[in-house]
Amino acid sequence: MAPRSLKTRFSLPPGVPSTSTIRELARLFFLEYRWFQPVRYGGFNMANRLEAGPFNPDVLAGYYEDFKNFTIGAKTDRDFLQINPERHGEYPYAGSFTWMTSIVEPRKAKWREAHLRQVVEIMHLLGSPLVQSGPDDDFERKNWRCVPSEDGVGSRRDFNVRDYSEGFAGLYWRNFFGAPLVKHFGPRLDALPAEHRQALDGGIVLVQPYELPTQAMTPDGDAAEARLITALGPESFFDLPTLTRPTRVPDPASLPPRVS
Repeated sequence: MAPRSLKTRFSLPPGVPSTSTIRELARLFFLEYRWFQPVRYGGFNMANRLEAGPFNPDVLAGYYEDFKNFTIGAKTDRDFLQINPERHGEYPYAGSFTWMTSIVEPRKAKWREAHLRQVVEIMHLLGSPLVQSGPDDDFERKNWRCVPSEDGVGSRRDFNVRDYSEGFAGLYWRNFFGAPLVKHFGPRLDALPAEHRQALDGGIVLVQPYELPTQAMTPDGDAAEARLITALGPESFFDLPTLTRPTRVPDPASLPPRVS
């Protein structure tokens, strides 16, 4: 059985983060937070190798300046980061920044505390209105489904909800809602049980159905998630059993403007 991965996905505002922002992110990732020892970088295949010695944020910033995306990873595929802004404006809220690591990390209370603080710091730096964290296979089951191909041969993957402007695919282990989404849920968010809701710096609100990400995709975890979705309003979420799309979505006027 393949090792399970923990995904932390930052939804980006429309547009492309500046190179200076990426340089600061790289400094935080590898010189302050020390998420992992970076070895490879580039496109998805990470064909370039970093020189031995202290990490230089200018290397990643320079690559980003040329290509407006990057993937950077450790020696193995256990840990990597990937940023994919939506550059063309066709789906302006679909850009993302993703951090992948082992699902065993959150067993440590100190790691969970650091994850909470660091996610909030990066949300503010990126202007991200939504971050969700949980097992990669939980993202897979909630965001994608197989549908018959248009030519009648085989099947293809199709998304359930493309981005937060279309509603939400579900709740995960950790769900960080920025100001536009706090406004969307309103008093329903305030009414959640205290053990599942936490106010964080800058008006961000954390919603967490269960203590550990390994509780996702279990009967108890699914039941906890369902209770919170009922409290927040199921009309804002994609319904997997019926494949029903959200009927209540965030007000477009409240969503982040395009960054330059």
